[in-house]
Amino acid sequence: MPFNLPRATRILLIANIAVFLLQWLVGTERMALLELWPIGAGEAGDDIPSFMPWQLVTSGFMHGNFGHLFFNMLALVMFGAPVEYLWGQRRFVTYYLACIAGAAFCHLAFATWSFEAHQEIFSAVGASGGVYGLVLAYGLLFPHQKAAIFPIPMLLSARTVAILYGVFALGYGVFGTDGGVRHLPHLGGMLAGYLLIRYWQGQPPFRGRKPPNRRPPLRVVR
Repeated sequence: MPFNLPRATRILLIANIAVFLLQWLVGTERMALLELWPIGAGEAGDDIPSFMPWQLVTSGFMHGNFGHLFFNMLALVMFGAPVEYLWGQRRFVTYYLACIAGAAFCHLAFATWSFEAHQEIFSAVGASGGVYGLVLAYGLLFPHQKAAIFPIPMLLSARTVAILYGVFALGYGVFGTDGGVRHLPHLGGMLAGYLLIRYWQGQPPFRGRKPPNRRPPLRVVR
């Protein structure tokens, strides 16, 4: 049940569902300014929103359809709750939003390039960047725990699931029909999460930073 989840995971779950219901009630077109648009896209027509900084976060709480919402929220519950229990609410939220922003910056770069080079406009919505970051964190924290990944009909180690998520995102990004604009940003979320974990640990490329003396930022559960 959602209300048995740790607090931050529960709030993120409810927020994503609430925004999706709002999209359904008022229409996605009326909320288009909350999607992530390429820089300069507003110049292409009066009905196309311009990029605004808040879209780096707000787009991460919107979804294109019920299936998009369902699978992202399922992954949020499966992988996010254990990570929050181990890290605590504050560090968990910081990490999740950093992954959302990392994916958004990645999409913004690709989508802006596509607009300038080919006059193609792609907006982005979805929590996938944060979810991919959580899968990475779960794979690092609980590498030997068993987890499922659709559509593979068997349990895999969390480390393997994290690797497969990355491989799928890279494969769709390189060989997908949209040139990676919609899938490579998922890797941006994983990369942002990986760098943040290494920053917390004081590991390269952040070797000069001393890790905090309080609760360790990364504790592998065997």
